[in-house]
Amino acid sequence: MNFVEELKWRGLIHDIMPETEEHLAKGVTPGYIGFDPTASSLTVGNLVTVMLLVHFQRAGHKPIALVGGATGMIGDPSGKDEERKLLDLDTLRHNEACTKKQLEKFLDFDCGENSAEMVNNFDFYKNMELFDFFRDIGKYLTVSYMIAKDSVKSRLEGGMSFTEFSYQLFQGYDFLWLYENMSCTLQMGGSDQWGNITSGTELIRRKAGGKAYALTCPLLTKGDGSKFGKSEQGNVWLDPERTSPYKFYQFWLRSTDTDASRYIKIFSTKSREEIEAIESKHQEAPNERLLQRELAEEITVRVHSEAAYQAAVQASEILFGKGTTESLKALDEKSILDIFEGVPQATVAKTEVGAGIPIVELLVDKIGALPSNGEAKKMLKGGGISINKAKVENDRVIGYDDLLDGKYILVQRGKKNYHLVTVA
Repeated sequence: MNFVEELKWRGLIHDIMPETEEHLAKGVTPGYIGFDPTASSLTVGNLVTVMLLVHFQRAGHKPIALVGGATGMIGDPSGKDEERKLLDLDTLRHNEACTKKQLEKFLDFDCGENSAEMVNNFDFYKNMELFDFFRDIGKYLTVSYMIAKDSVKSRLEGGMSFTEFSYQLFQGYDFLWLYENMSCTLQMGGSDQWGNITSGTELIRRKAGGKAYALTCPLLTKGDGSKFGKSEQGNVWLDPERTSPYKFYQFWLRSTDTDASRYIKIFSTKSREEIEAIESKHQEAPNERLLQRELAEEITVRVHSEAAYQAAVQASEILFGKGTTESLKALDEKSILDIFEGVPQATVAKTEVGAGIPIVELLVDKIGALPSNGEAKKMLKGGGISINKAKVENDRVIGYDDLLDGKYILVQRGKKNYHLVTVA
């Protein structure tokens, strides 16, 4: 597989240094991407660059994932409007471990010549003397060269500390170290990393008299055009504790046809022929959302598991009317809250439920699902009210046996109107 050609049809090339494709054609090439452990989880924005490494390995090359245990103490200023908050060592070490665990789901670390490797730059910075670094490395990149980079220019007016200004030099040294110690000749990353990456190729040229190459991919953007990964809000995380498998699955399932067509090329390992066949079949019946379902299945299974994917599908069916009482009772509290986030909610005292609440009283007085007793009785008679996905009648009394996960009751009016009742 020609790596560059593969990336082109997938829409994964933004910038590429001349002669990169010819260089890769010479044989197995080590190439790397850096991941700063500034959070305890990667996001789907980070996942774009992870897929660069996946496709790189599939093309027969050797992927290197560099975890920035040292540079993460500074934080990359690229694309940032203000100074990063510095993290303590314990937080960084925890984040490093989480990053490694997530990367291992995507890369093969035991496949012979092109096995993936993971490197932590803390290991080669921890014993380095400050003056040695600036004397032996710093003199090779001029201040005028570093200031010309977009990641620096965009911050000069508002102010930029020397700490963040120096990040470019450290990332350049990462590349030089990998070049000298692991024969790594290619660095990849998001398009906002072009300045940092080319600083590395320049340092290799000036310091080692060598030739190195660079390649970047477009950044993944949200519907409003903003970049994934810039804030806590709105991020889709790979960690199930931060974004549940259900919400993760729903993110892909709810994507527009245009976005889904773009996403499946980026995040799937299916061949061009397979993806084009899915897109063609999707066009025959767009309402069935085959493209979104294929995308959501593949990426949810890869990031989480087959079991998590199946649970997400079942949870989705519950929300859209196909679930059963049994499937609802199988959910834990987090899943219940995720699925019914945004629906009207009410709270009822546990003592009242213990004594038993007539269904009409619950619907009218307790949660306001219907305006009057007459309306409630009419809906009940017509089979329009369900408790935990089971239809109920006028004489139904709600008690402890109706609690989901010992705390919740799901009231459904008609097909799509829900109320989630918390019993406290």
